[in-house]
Amino acid sequence: MLKINSKAPAFVVPSTTNNKYSLKDSIGKYVVLYFYPKDDTPGCTIETNDFNKLFSKFKKLDCEVYGVSKDSLKSHNKFRDKYKIKFDLLADEEIKVLKKYEVWGKKKFMGREFMGIIRSTYLIDKKGKILKVWDNVKVKDHAKEVLETLQNIIKNKK
Repeated sequence: MLKINSKAPAFVVPSTTNNKYSLKDSIGKYVVLYFYPKDDTPGCTIETNDFNKLFSKFKKLDCEVYGVSKDSLKSHNKFRDKYKIKFDLLADEEIKVLKKYEVWGKKKFMGREFMGIIRSTYLIDKKGKILKVWDNVKVKDHAKEVLETLQNIIKNKK
């Protein structure tokens, strides 16, 4: 995993607003990047819906939220429309961002090994530095934990 206080790797990828999204676009705001394996699968849907429910609270803290997977924009748009997701999903079909953030790796499932996305979340500060990393995320209450972490960081800065 990338180190806390290191600079978050820059990237540009297609986004569900039909634009390219660049991490540089978010300088001046906090950013949550959560990496998830696949659109519209049980764990990923729970995680995404939880971030969606708390999205207005993240916005109030001047924080943007982005879900990242290797699914296509078409898949992301279907997922977003089905669950009325209020934030952008980023399509990393070439696995470049996943590798930069060290969330692409060997996984085991039902006795077989394969390469895939290790469910992880990065919290990035307003200058583009990594504040916190969660790896091998358990989806239950994860979005709430990320929000509470951000609230505590902001409170401790005052």
